[in-house]
Amino acid sequence: MGRTDYFHDPNAPAANSIKVAVSAFVRNSDDNILMIRRTDNDRYSIPGGGLEAGETVTEAVVREVREETGIDVQITGLIGIFSNPEHVIAYDDGEVRQEFSICFRAKPIGGKLRTSSESREVLWVAPHDLPSLDIHPSIDLRIEHGLNPQDGPFFT
Repeated sequence: MGRTDYFHDPNAPAANSIKVAVSAFVRNSDDNILMIRRTDNDRYSIPGGGLEAGETVTEAVVREVREETGIDVQITGLIGIFSNPEHVIAYDDGEVRQEFSICFRAKPIGGKLRTSSESREVLWVAPHDLPSLDIHPSIDLRIEHGLNPQDGPFFT
């Protein structure tokens, strides 16, 4: 299913849903960041997805990272809660979702890089190479807070 992200766009459609989403800022021993190139919008992103009934948010993060990248992770901290109502995601089926994502810090503990139906590319990216990638501003914000830890979690 395709998607279009609207960010601070006065012509964006009105949100008609909110779903809890999770994402992971994962760094390896070389300090590279785990990134995917999404199949639904062809942009680069940190891995993540929706919370499913019956799981905790940390279980959802571990599952989503494994599903999208093949990498097993351990959650090590909270980066923040991203809930900007001026960021909406319009899907082909008519759903327009307001952003609500909890971003966690994680470290890899196993697995091998592989793509999935949601990731056309999976790679480790050096922080200095990030500007060369097409990354949505909402994901840039998560990465920025992951790279520059604050006194406490970020939230909107």
